[in-house]
Amino acid sequence: MHCRTLRFIVSVMVLSLGSFCSLRGETNWPGWRGPFGTGASQAIDLPVKWNDSNVRWMVQLPGQGQSSPVVWEDKIFLTAADDAGGTRIVMGLDRATGELLWQDNAWTGEPERTHPMNMFASATCATDGEVLIAFFGRGGIHAYDLAGKKLWSRDLGLFKGPWGTAASPIIFGDLVIQNCDAEGKSSIIGLDKRTGKTTWETPRDRLRGWSTPLLVDGPERTEVVVNGEQGVTAYDPATGEQLWFCKGDRGRGTPTVTRHEDILIAVSGRPGDMFAMRTGGSGIVNATHEVWRTSRKAGRDLPSPIVVGDYLVVVSLRPGLATCYDAATGTELDKTRLDGNFSASPISANGLIYIPNEAGDAFVLKPGKKLEVTAVNQMAVGDDEIFRSSITPSGNELLIRSDRVLYCIR
Repeated sequence: MHCRTLRFIVSVMVLSLGSFCSLRGETNWPGWRGPFGTGASQAIDLPVKWNDSNVRWMVQLPGQGQSSPVVWEDKIFLTAADDAGGTRIVMGLDRATGELLWQDNAWTGEPERTHPMNMFASATCATDGEVLIAFFGRGGIHAYDLAGKKLWSRDLGLFKGPWGTAASPIIFGDLVIQNCDAEGKSSIIGLDKRTGKTTWETPRDRLRGWSTPLLVDGPERTEVVVNGEQGVTAYDPATGEQLWFCKGDRGRGTPTVTRHEDILIAVSGRPGDMFAMRTGGSGIVNATHEVWRTSRKAGRDLPSPIVVGDYLVVVSLRPGLATCYDAATGTELDKTRLDGNFSASPISANGLIYIPNEAGDAFVLKPGKKLEVTAVNQMAVGDDEIFRSSITPSGNELLIRSDRVLYCIR
């Protein structure tokens, strides 16, 4: 079991002295769900089967967190919380070794309430190579340069409610866009990335929602699309103007919207309907732009959906049930039981899907009319480690984060 009192212990197990970045995969993974916001990677030579012998290095991280690793060139960025949520941490690590390069206590204060599954550092950072953005709910939103110099900080409110926050920031040109859903004041906000000043702010329903916005380029305009308690809403990313709304089903709206060709696909979160819609609408668009609607009664959905080719796969929190659909029609094709509980969202690469359960067992799935489990990968991890972060591909390696340890797999 890893000792909770260690602030930062670096343990390096070097398997290769070669280059840490392959030209056959992304050099950068700049935010939640990668460069496209959909979890899709262009890498073609990631590990499929691994065990302890494939651990290139591992590092004990300060505090605890559930944000996914972000990579820009030779650096990794993560967040964490310490002092029972009273301290929020942003850190930069060396991509080749995992060595801690810099660490900043971005905020200290009286923590908000949060759900035990959520903790206090669940939102993934965003970077465009110029600024790094970290969001902590009541702990504010903070900007750094990539060397760790703080550029600005903003207090975005109290974020009332028992659930905490998890929506990650995204960067659109010179704007940082942040979903600020809460059970009190709720909004989506656009901030100047260089100063933190508000460019626009649009109210949202005061209901539960933790979804990260998705930028979508349509034939006529760019939209920023956000899942929510009552359905999916699209905004003009430059002005914050609400463009359209597609009513969902039974609420929560936790999973991020994903894309298949010219349609968007949303999972409600609670057992209910999954639905697909086209972009470019105006007003309430169920009658004009909804493409299909499919019942999902299997259980609570925390992971975001993933599309690979013509196939859509959704994994439920508990029980761990992976279901494969025809992405164009929503028709169910196959499903298979996976051991464990699943909070992390999947990624895809080279036709395969990667997702860890909360115990750290990493499943590799091959979607199709028959959904196949290609591999179940296990490492020797601490009994107290929890894996709720998405796997990050980097070159020909995988970065896998538990709440307190970061592993590099090659």
